Amino acid sequence: MILCRVQSSPVSELVPYPRAKRALDKSVAGALTLLCAPVVAGVVFAMGVDMALSRRDRGPWFYRERRISRGREFDLLKFRTLRREVLERDGVAGHVRLFESEADNLTWTGRRLLKPWYLDELPQLLNVLRGEMSLVGPRPWPVSMVAAQVSAGLDYRRRVVAGWTGPAQVQKGITEPAGYTTLDLAYVDACRSWSWRRLLGYDLRILVETVKVIARGEGLSY
Repeated sequence: MILCRVQSSPVSELVPYPRAKRALDKSVAGALTLLCAPVVAGVVFAMGVDMALSRRDRGPWFYRERRISRGREFDLLKFRTLRREVLERDGVAGHVRLFESEADNLTWTGRRLLKPWYLDELPQLLNVLRGEMSLVGPRPWPVSMVAAQVSAGLDYRRRVVAGWTGPAQVQKGITEPAGYTTLDLAYVDACRSWSWRRLLGYDLRILVETVKVIARGEGLSY
């Protein structure tokens, strides 16, 4: 097993992260990075055209958010979807998802291309390759939201490697936060109790379902 040190002591036990799962993460993330290179190039081109035509959409191609994975803070990478003036507002840092539901906050490419097809998440394959995330697991939350969840008695995001996708992300139609938490906790339990072969098979099924969700364009629509 690959074990990581955490930054604070209240964490009771780390959830296992088998070497085989890490090997799958690196190999699949590397392959996806190569396969998606034309898509990334197309996104960068579209964002460039958007910024050339619309002054209010101008800004960096990427942005970073501080998130938690297995008790460690890291910079989550994303293509920028929000207009610069929105990103500069107080309270936006680390909580951009709260602002992405308002269409007027987004750039044209964010509204028409990135959010509907989840393309803003593609740079996180680099987070996976750097070992900061797994391909499958509970999604990484901002530091303040993890602290609030821990205060409510749920500390699994400080014990498990965060995921690029997960069981909760392929279950469309869930409206209650408790539904996502139930799926997250079931996956954490699987990481503890299943063999690495069974866990890898499940991860592969989740990845296939994720590809189907992306292909159907089931992201945010405006």
